[in-house]
Amino acid sequence: MNDRDLTSGRGLTAERQLVSEACRILAARGLADGILGHISLRISEDTLLVRCRGPREQGLLHTTPDDIHLVDLDGKPGDVGELEGGWSTPNELPLHTEVLRARPDVTAVVHAHPVAVVAADLAGLAIRPIIGAFDIPGTRLAAGGVPVHPRGVLIRNRRLAGEMTRSLGTRPAVVLRGHGLTSTGSCVEEAVLRAISIDTIARLSLTITQAGGTLQDLPPEDLRELPDLGSGFNHDTAWRHELTRVHASQPGGAPA
Repeated sequence: MNDRDLTSGRGLTAERQLVSEACRILAARGLADGILGHISLRISEDTLLVRCRGPREQGLLHTTPDDIHLVDLDGKPGDVGELEGGWSTPNELPLHTEVLRARPDVTAVVHAHPVAVVAADLAGLAIRPIIGAFDIPGTRLAAGGVPVHPRGVLIRNRRLAGEMTRSLGTRPAVVLRGHGLTSTGSCVEEAVLRAISIDTIARLSLTITQAGGTLQDLPPEDLRELPDLGSGFNHDTAWRHELTRVHASQPGGAPA
């Protein structure tokens, strides 16, 4: 991504559109209620696009490309005019930038406040591979382990973000106790779909235990039988569904 032209003012049109739609998908899925939550996309070694705060804040469900701004890893404008007009970076920008600093394999970071994920963790329910073909990528993610960051703080500086990043380690996602979830990916689509899978497993875990059931991991032999359906299905097709779903739920049935 280092070859992108970052001197074109309000450029990166497709990337801003992608991040804005991803924010709306998070909200439509119930992972980011109200105004809390944000998504970032690495653009170059030291810049990223991120959903910012503005004078006409309407919440994640109503995010538009105008809400997405280019900044550097210290939160300064990444191009001329990027934060003019009352725009500011989210308080938890360090949550994104420390992950991007520590993990060169990560291109996108999602931070959301899914109620089920928070509730399941506080109830002592880890994200475990309790499902199988119901959600193959989610099962594989859970089987590898989803760590928990034990501090329920606002991750507003590099020190606190560094603690969270160490809890994340080399894994794709981390649960933030009493706070929410941070997920990562090689693209925005992957980071968002991972967050959705974790939320789904948390919801199922709560439903099962509330019904008096006991959580049981998928047997190893069943886990080995789950095929990798490829990025064309796991990402492309799944993302088209999410886009169609969120567009159909909003007035006009088309992207904002």
